[in-house]
Amino acid sequence: MSDQVSREEILSQLEEKVNNYFLQSFNCAQSSFAALQDQFGLDGGPILKALTPFPGIALQGETCGVVSGSMMALGLVFGRDRLDDLPGMRAAFVPGITFCRRFTQEVGSTRCGDILETLFGKRFNLTDPAQVAEYSAAGAIEKCGAVTRKGVRIAAEILLARPV
Repeated sequence: MSDQVSREEILSQLEEKVNNYFLQSFNCAQSSFAALQDQFGLDGGPILKALTPFPGIALQGETCGVVSGSMMALGLVFGRDRLDDLPGMRAAFVPGITFCRRFTQEVGSTRCGDILETLFGKRFNLTDPAQVAEYSAAGAIEKCGAVTRKGVRIAAEILLARPV
């Protein structure tokens, strides 16, 4: 039972971190990675900076930034160090596939545009200031923040389940 409590404490701390980062940055890719990096002591170097244009892959409605940020964190833990390590590459796909399947199960898709359509009943062109204002007024911070927390929790559960 004490393992369950500490696991829940970790997940609770992580949820608070990702929520704070999301409110600070309004960037699901960066906030998801930053929270996982902090919570699990990952050496991300310049990854946080590199994730700046990743929400919806440059706001185009493509891969959700939470997926990008979480996959970066999973890659740091499960990824290979050498290009010729094919078994290492195959092994790294397992947590990635697990994450994507669970995220899709909980949120409906890994694509930002699809998720926005589910959450808001429509897609938004987030490069158009008028649509950004409409998106914001419709509860973007709360709704996308909830998706970000869900994705980070899924990634954290995968990280917590890894053999030590």
